[in-house]
Amino acid sequence: MMDELRVAWRLSKGYRLRPWRSPYLKWRIETWSGLHAETITRPVFLRFVLEHRQELRRYLRWAAEQSRAR
Repeated sequence: MMDELRVAWRLSKGYRLRPWRSPYLKWRIETWSGLHAETITRPVFLRFVLEHRQELRRYLRWAAEQSRAR
């Protein structure tokens, strides 16, 4: 769990208090879900996170494993 939090912390660098403004996170959401990055606002971001929390958790777990392997 801590490794997953570290990955989330690293991915939100510069936008930790407002991750819905992060160009990187917008791009990741856009490529994964098809939502256009410019339409991602706070409510859209929060709804996306709630609806896809299992997939996001699985992604963070995978990213943490990749980070440990390096």
